[in-house]
Amino acid sequence: MTLPSDAEQAELRRLRWRCRRGMRELDQLFGRYLDRCWLAAATDERATFERLLDCEDDALWRWCLGYDAPQDPALHAIVQRIVALPV
Repeated sequence: MTLPSDAEQAELRRLRWRCRRGMRELDQLFGRYLDRCWLAAATDERATFERLLDCEDDALWRWCLGYDAPQDPALHAIVQRIVALPV
């Protein structure tokens, strides 16, 4: 595995700050995605993840628990990917 560049490390720090939510469970889910998937993610997936971070915490929580689903198929796909990551 190659180490992230300085620019990638700065981007990860910025995103990690944006991932801080009002719920610890969401923090952990999003942090897990950053740690395991972000560096290998395609540009469109990264953009979708950033759009996901713009959503309200209550909607994110309902989506992650499976009580509801986003109307946007790309958001739905990334939520499913995040939730499926092993602990």
